[in-house]
This record gives sequence, structure tokens and C-alpha cells, in this order.
Amino acid sequence: MHRLLRLLGLLLAAALVFIAWMGYFATRPLALEAGPIEFTIKAGSTLRSASRQIEEAGVAMPAWQFTLLGRLLGKAAGIKAGSYEVSLGITPLKLLDKLTRGDVTQTDIVLQEGWTFRQMRMALDAHPGIRHDTTGLSEREIMEKLGVEGRAEGRFFPDTYLFARGSSDLDILKRSLHQMDKVLLAEWESREEGLPYASPYEALIMASIVEKETGQPLERTRIASVFLNRLKRGMLLQTDPTVIYGLGEQFDGNLRKRDLLADGPYNTYTRPGLPPTPIAMPGLAAIQAALHPARTEMLYFVARGDGSSQFSRTLEEHNRAVAKYQLRKGK
Repeated sequence: MHRLLRLLGLLLAAALVFIAWMGYFATRPLALEAGPIEFTIKAGSTLRSASRQIEEAGVAMPAWQFTLLGRLLGKAAGIKAGSYEVSLGITPLKLLDKLTRGDVTQTDIVLQEGWTFRQMRMALDAHPGIRHDTTGLSEREIMEKLGVEGRAEGRFFPDTYLFARGSSDLDILKRSLHQMDKVLLAEWESREEGLPYASPYEALIMASIVEKETGQPLERTRIASVFLNRLKRGMLLQTDPTVIYGLGEQFDGNLRKRDLLADGPYNTYTRPGLPPTPIAMPGLAAIQAALHPARTEMLYFVARGDGSSQFSRTLEEHNRAVAKYQLRKGK
């Protein structure tokens, strides 16, 4: 009996020492080799492999002891993949909580209004915090992976997107695509009556033209009204940005008369109606302008040279405006 009590006493003392030892480890701030440290837990990592990845990143702690702590607390199966950042003062207990909550390091990317799909891809490819899963894929292959048909141009909503470091570019594209669908549908449902669009996609095409033609934000609805008035009258749109888009990489910054005369699907000087696709990513304001245009009788506009435009009802008025603002500028 005496031996049994002594053995139980030793076991109890050992248990208390173990609890104190683990408690000390769990609550003592970790030593970081060089201030804040970033590390990435790979998808499918176990607690054990995650512990090794953290230790290899420069967080000074015994990986096996951190693994043991997670198992004792029943959190071994809750580790979430992603990129993390730890700063001075963090304890193993707080780190474990961070990993199981998926408190990953976030960054952002800005997709600008007026960008083409090519420009958007370049921005995604250049971002160091993004996993580049679309590298080498064609536009069609990307759209197939996103589960949608048709061309990519103009289908993505320009905005600032927050995401966890290491996120796939496909995830960001999918969010942007769904946001554009949501915004376009909402604006389409509340559109003005009598607009000459057969579908929301045609409104998107018009919005992209308005986006590229607008110099002053307050002029968007008036610019939209000019193009819509021309469409209703069967007039050619005659807008330079569509021609420039059609030229693609051949455009050297100087739009020539021969470019305006060369027929092509995006040449609105030679072909009636809207071009076959959007020519850029329109923002919310441009979409709203295309679906809620100003009520005017204007059929023409010309740049004044200060970012604003001169609007005209007749060709005669327009020619005078061109002479005043464009021909004079060329002298």
C-alpha cells in the first residue's frame, strides 16, 4: 500500500511538472530571429509538417513540442493552409490559435477601370503575393476554368480585392467576374426605358466605350447619350477607342486616317452598331451612365484639350467645335 501511494505521488508530481513545463512553453513569447516573420503552410499539411515549416522559416521553437501542444489541446486536425505573419510577443498558444482560425496574412490588388483583360493579367502576374495558376493559359482556357463561356474582355469588375497571400489568380478572377455579373444585373433591372440594347452584354459594351471616352467624370451620362442617340438614328458611332482596341499591339500611340478607313470588327467608322465585345473593364459609374444616360439631343462631341468635351447637336456645330479645339491646337 505504501509503495502504491508513493508511486501515485511520483506520477502526480511528474504530471504536475509536465503540465508546468507545457504551460511555460505555451505561454512564453517565441524568439524570432529577425523581427516579424512570414511563412506559408502548404495545403494538406499536418500539424507535424506545419510545425516544421514554421521552425524552418525562422521561428525558434521545438517543432515536436509545438506538435505535442496542438495534440494535447485537440487542435491537430484544425490547421489551415495559407500565408501567415508572426510578430514579437506571440506565444505558441496564440500561434496555434492563429493557425486554427486561419488568420492568414492579407494583401490586395487594384484592378483599374479602363484596363483591358491583357492589362489585368499583367497586373495579376506581377503581384508577388498571388499564386499564378493561369500562367501559359489562353483566354479561352481561363474562361473555361472559371466555368463561363465567351470572351473575357470587359467581364471583370474593377475594384480593390483583398486576399490571403498565396491565393490563386483564378480565385481573384472568379470574384471579379461574379461581382461584375452582380453589378450589371442590378443596374440592368433598374435601367431607363427605351434603350436600344438587346441584352445586358450590349449595355456592357457601351459602358466600356463610355469608360474609355470619358475625360471628366461628370460628362459620362452625356457621352452615353451621344452614342445612344446615334444608335437610335442608325448613325455610325465613330469612336476612336474601338479602333485603337482593334489595332491591338499594332497601335503605336498615333491614330492615323488609314486606321479609321481600314475595315474591321472594332472599326466603328466603317461598321454600324456596337463592336462585338467590350473594349475594356468599365467601372460602376460607366455602367450606370450606359443604363441611365442623360436626356439630350446631342450627336457629337470633341475634346477641348483640357480633359473636358464640347457637345453639339448638329454636324455644323460640331465642325465649328473641331475647328476651334482641334485644328487650332494643331497649328
